[in-house]
Amino acid sequence: MDPLPVGDAPWWEEAVAVLAEDDLLGPIVRAYPSPALAGQGDAFRSVANAIVGQQISVAAAEAIWGRLETLLGEVTPARVLSVSEDDLRSCGLTRSKASYVHGLATEADTLLPSDWASCSDVELRKHLMRFRGIGPWTAEMFLMFVLLRPDVFSPGDIGLVRAIQRLTDGVEDGKDAEAFAERWAPWRTAASWFLWRTIDAEPVEY
Repeated sequence: MDPLPVGDAPWWEEAVAVLAEDDLLGPIVRAYPSPALAGQGDAFRSVANAIVGQQISVAAAEAIWGRLETLLGEVTPARVLSVSEDDLRSCGLTRSKASYVHGLATEADTLLPSDWASCSDVELRKHLMRFRGIGPWTAEMFLMFVLLRPDVFSPGDIGLVRAIQRLTDGVEDGKDAEAFAERWAPWRTAASWFLWRTIDAEPVEY
């Protein structure tokens, strides 16, 4: 298995330098000089965290995650499998999310192909979405925060859509936002990171 990236994204400084010159995003980039997007090297923990955050507010997700950590000590496949799905639900997870997290714990070793580093974003997205509980948004968060892929945008993320709507007119939905975000290629992951900061000053983390 290719090792997961740990620490600051190696392309971060280059992306920031380019985005700082963008007419719309530049002021936001300069307002938030740190920290950088960094990998934690823990695929299961990150995907479980993303599942917790599906379709709920950041504050609600953080509260549920905190209760999970209190229950488990550390969110690992072995510790998830040491409790029941009902135990997970007691932390605030819905029935379906508890089932997803428990199920992924049994398949954690196959979450990524061994040669993931040589796979394209499209190939990895397709692979990840074969697992129950991982849809397009969760796969995109995984590509951004676990694999540190530099050019990922998530049109299903309402925070990104709202952030772009604050910058420009004519963006009605995720499809419009995705088209508009092409101006930030090949650094759309970093652009997303800064767009989220306009919604919540605390950096997003999965």
